Parts: sequence; structure tokens; C-alpha cells
Amino acid sequence: MNPLLGDNPLKLGLFCTNGSGASQTLVPEAPSTSWDFSLRTARAAEAAGFEAVVPFARWKGYAENRPTHKTGTVMDPFTWAAGIAAATERIGVFATSHAPTIHPIFAAKQAATVDHISGGRFALNVVGGWNKPELEMFGAPLREHDERYDHLAEWLEVLQRLWTETEEFDFHGRFYDVVGGVSMPKPLQAHIPIMNAGGSARGMRFAAEHADLCFVVVQSEEEAGIRAQVEGYRRTAREGFDRDVKVWTHTVVVQRDSQAEADAYLHRFAVEYEDTESVDAWMRLQGAHTQLMPPEVQLLMRQRFAAGAGGFPLVGTAETIAERLALLSAAGIDGVLLTWVDYDAGIADFVRDVLPRLEAAGLRKPATAVPAATAARVEVPA
Repeated sequence: MNPLLGDNPLKLGLFCTNGSGASQTLVPEAPSTSWDFSLRTARAAEAAGFEAVVPFARWKGYAENRPTHKTGTVMDPFTWAAGIAAATERIGVFATSHAPTIHPIFAAKQAATVDHISGGRFALNVVGGWNKPELEMFGAPLREHDERYDHLAEWLEVLQRLWTETEEFDFHGRFYDVVGGVSMPKPLQAHIPIMNAGGSARGMRFAAEHADLCFVVVQSEEEAGIRAQVEGYRRTAREGFDRDVKVWTHTVVVQRDSQAEADAYLHRFAVEYEDTESVDAWMRLQGAHTQLMPPEVQLLMRQRFAAGAGGFPLVGTAETIAERLALLSAAGIDGVLLTWVDYDAGIADFVRDVLPRLEAAGLRKPATAVPAATAARVEVPA
């Protein structure tokens, strides 16, 4: 069974380890993109009982005319997922795909292959695409906002038909023409879980209609506000499409022995050592979205992006972090993707100090032993 379907009330995953992490920072302890980094963090997360590891898709970095900038040094999500799947035994393995950058026939074949490699642990995060310079590299236009979701819906329809139909089929849509479509082998799973992040009204409707895991950027610090955002997704799915969905979010973790130390480190890496070139470029790419915001909101948005791609802050002591995760769970969040600046030390500290608190709160069950086939090769950071 895919671990995403397990019974832990609050599921955990890693995010952005196919690149240099989620933080736009120049601190020396920030990781560089490498297979060794990807592999050892995935194995450490698996040993701790995490349910998922999720890569991001990036074809060109944010900084203009800087092809070697680290934001563009990112491993291909499908190839990466195949490698992680082969090197692990039980953690769920995602790929992330932008619809304009890959044909659904190709994506269907790759996804089915990774599902076989993983033994049925694969899941797919689907994205409409938003980074104009990146899409221009493919000769793909940056479509009008709502049209991106129309395109993504058609892309996903072709993909899922290829996964499930045993006879050849023709498909003639607005964006794709498929004649005699077929893809073998089929995935091992009868249904590969789909994740999508949609923040706009159109994006929410797409996720509510098509995704099993709706990925949200939490916009409130209060339980009531978070619950309202989560329930908005669930209500749209239930009333609009007669579906039940799970809701996930991503976070940035800064764990220290005191709140003051955690706050100081957050300021150090996200403000003092901000990768200003990268953050400035990202703000420009956001364009009209940021221009319509008050200056103080722009500043907060900038700081949260520098800290961890806008993730919900888990900043403080182990007790505080456990309490904030419990807050997310109480508000209806089903799973969180975790990011750190230093993933190796961060995972080790989290596993030692936070996980036992989540278990005591009934949000997690203790992890079972790593399967014998991989026990000898799992390296939990010291």
C-alpha cells in the first residue's frame, strides 16, 4: 500500500531535496545539489517513518543571465524519483511535472515505470507552469492564468487514460491530439495519488476536482483561519465534485534550544544571508501579484520566500514545533512537507526531539524498523 494512505493522522515528508533545498540563502551550511544529499536524506526520512519525499521541477534558475545559479541546478524529478525508489523500501516517492514541459504520453510511461520500481509507492505532483523564462525555453507560451488549468486538466485526462485503458484510443482536445494512444506497462497502483497546489479560485477548483492531495500555502497563524482555508478546499471538493480530499502544506523548520536562538538563526539565514539576487528575480517574476500588495506584505512575502519558499514557519524549541504541528493538524491539515537549511542536522534533531512529542500527542505512531534489505545502508545523520 502506498504509505500516503497510511493511518498516521499527521503525515510527514521531505521537500526540495532534488535541488539545494527551499531556502534562498547564502549561509555556508546550506546544501548543494547532489545525489548523495538526495539519497542520504531520503533514507534518513524513511528510517524515521516519514511517508513521502517530494521533489520540485525547475528547468531554469530565477537569476537572469546566470545559467550556473544554484536555483537552476536541479535534478530531473522523474529520473530522481526512479533512483530514490530503487534505493528505498517503504517511503512514498513523488515526481513533479509541469504540463507545458512534458507530453502526457511521455509522463505516463515514466510514472508507470517509477511505480514498478517502487513497488507501488509512486505519486505525482502536477503543476500548470508559471515561470515565463523557463517555459519560453521550451517554446511553450505562458498561458492566461485560468487557461493554464484548462491545459493541465486535459494533460491529466490523457495521462490517466493511458494509465487505465487497455485498448488504443483517440483523443482530440483543445491542447492535445492523440491517435491510437496506449501506454504499457500500466502502473502497479490502481490509482496513482495526484497532488496539486492551487491558491486562486480556479486553482482551488482544479485541485478539488482532480487532486487527492490538495497542497496549500497556509495564510494564517491561527487555528480558525487555517481551518477556514482547509475547509474551503474540502467544501469545494465535496459540494462541487462529490469528492473527499486530503490537504497538505509545506513548512520551514528552525529548531533550537530556545525561541531566541531559533529567531536569531531565522534572521541570520533569511535576512542577513539572503540570496538577494535570487529573491529579487523571484519577486520580478511574480510581477503584478507583488505590485498589488502593500509594502509590508511584500516584505513579509519576501522573507518567507527566502526562508523556505513561503512555507509555514516551525520556528522555536522542539516543544514549540510539536505544538505548531499539532495546531496544523487540529485545523485539518493531513500532511506537512518539511524543509530545513541544513537537512542532515535538522532531520536528526527533529527525529530525536519532535517525533516523540508527536507520538505522545497521538499524531504519529512509532516508526517500525527499516526493512532488512535496506537496514545496513540507511544512514541517519549524527
